[in-house]
Amino acid sequence: MDQPTFADLEYQGKKRKTRRELFLERMDGLIPWQSLEGRIRPVYPKAGKGRHPYPLPVMLRVHCVQLFYNLSDPGMEDLLYESEPVRRFAGLKLSGPLPDESTILHFRHLLENHSLGQGLLEEINAHLDSQGLRLREGTIVDATIIEAPSSTKNQARERDPEMHQTKKGNQWHFGMKAHIGVDCETGIVHSMTATAANVHDITEAHNLLHGGETVVWGDAGYQGVHKRKENLGLDVDWRVAMRPGKRRGLDPGSDEALLEKAKASVRAKVEHPFLRLKRLFGYGKVRYRGLAKNTERLALLFGLGNLLAAEGRLRG
Repeated sequence: MDQPTFADLEYQGKKRKTRRELFLERMDGLIPWQSLEGRIRPVYPKAGKGRHPYPLPVMLRVHCVQLFYNLSDPGMEDLLYESEPVRRFAGLKLSGPLPDESTILHFRHLLENHSLGQGLLEEINAHLDSQGLRLREGTIVDATIIEAPSSTKNQARERDPEMHQTKKGNQWHFGMKAHIGVDCETGIVHSMTATAANVHDITEAHNLLHGGETVVWGDAGYQGVHKRKENLGLDVDWRVAMRPGKRRGLDPGSDEALLEKAKASVRAKVEHPFLRLKRLFGYGKVRYRGLAKNTERLALLFGLGNLLAAEGRLRG
């Protein structure tokens, strides 16, 4: 049995829990750890000659904390030294060894190199499905811009070549787009892709369907989606919003206006994953250069957001 340290005793004598502790407790109870570990274990380094790897459960938990607070690898190492609740969440002690930034970096690269972000999103959704949160017959599609640094004051003297600029309203944005397909009943993200910001939303619509839909909702940016070659064979009802200028000219009490209002009320669910991504997890700007690394991070973030969206039903 490990001898408790003075830090352990001081922590146990606290009078209240912080918001960080409460949030980590929530996520600890929501995340299907065994399923996620099972997806990673086949490619995780085995103990043998050379450096002994940290246990997979420890590194997965450290990686999740890094996502919760949108931290760099050095920032995550610092947090492990600074925060007792984070160490307890990860199963670590200040008196023992703690993963350094290189170890954290190598684990992140392991996930990226094997494209495990999408796989972990699938595992989370499979877990939700096993709890009765099955995908329904409707999908909402949408996309959001994630900003990237547009400055050329860097070692390469150039902007990220995989990111591009686009105009939204009267504002220019440089970065990437996250495209998602969301279940219209549960608000769960079942599919996602990432592109440069200048790629039109409509081009990714067919990649966001799970195949069992009978109806798909989208905003006015998806006008004409049913005419595209890749969507001609799909037996779905595309319920796309009217152009804003045309909608403003409608009589508020007309059938057309009421229909547009009904479409908007359904589409509202697609904004919630973006809210969690950018406000709760702080991913309003890209963390890395290139699309691949950011795509893997986004996939797991949307998966973690799905767990929060389903929290009430899971605990019930």
